[in-house]
Amino acid sequence: MMIKSLLFTLAFALISTFSVQAQRVAVVDIARILENMPEYKTAQKQLDELSATWRQEVNSEMDKIKGMYNKYQAELPLLNEEMKKKREEEITSKEKQVRDLQKERFGTEGTLFVKREELVKPIQDKVYKAIDDYAKERGYDLVLDKSSAAGILFVGDAIDKTDDVFKKIK
Repeated sequence: MMIKSLLFTLAFALISTFSVQAQRVAVVDIARILENMPEYKTAQKQLDELSATWRQEVNSEMDKIKGMYNKYQAELPLLNEEMKKKREEEITSKEKQVRDLQKERFGTEGTLFVKREELVKPIQDKVYKAIDDYAKERGYDLVLDKSSAAGILFVGDAIDKTDDVFKKIK
C-alpha cells in the first residue's frame, strides 16, 4: 500500500513537471510599447491639452464662486434676511453648476473618458492584436504584461518579448 502511494506521488510529480515545462511563457511591457508609438503620444498630447483647457475652465468658474462669496461676506452686514438667502442660493446654485461641469468633463462617464476611449482604444487594440498574433506564431501559452503586474517579482531577459511585439506593430 505504501509503495502504491509512493508510486502515485512520484507519477503525479513527473506529470506536473512535464506539464509545467511544456508551457511557454513570454513577458511584454505594454506601457513601453505605447510610450514609443507616435500615434499614442499624439493621442495622449490631445487628451492632456483638452484636460488642461477644461481644468482651467473649471478653475475660472471656481474663482467666480470665491468672488461671489467674498462679495457676500463683505456686504453681509448690509443685507436683510431675504437678500442673504437669495445670495446664498445663488452661490450654492453656482457651486452645483461647477460640480456638474466637473462630472460632465472628468467623471467616469465624462467627455474626457469618452475621448480617451475614442483616441486610445484603437491603439491598444492594435497592440493587443500584435501580441495575440506573436503569441500564436511563436507558440506561447501565456503572455504577461510586466508594466501592470505587481505579482511579477523577476523577469528574465530571455522571456521579455516587448521588442519583438513592437517590431510587429511597425
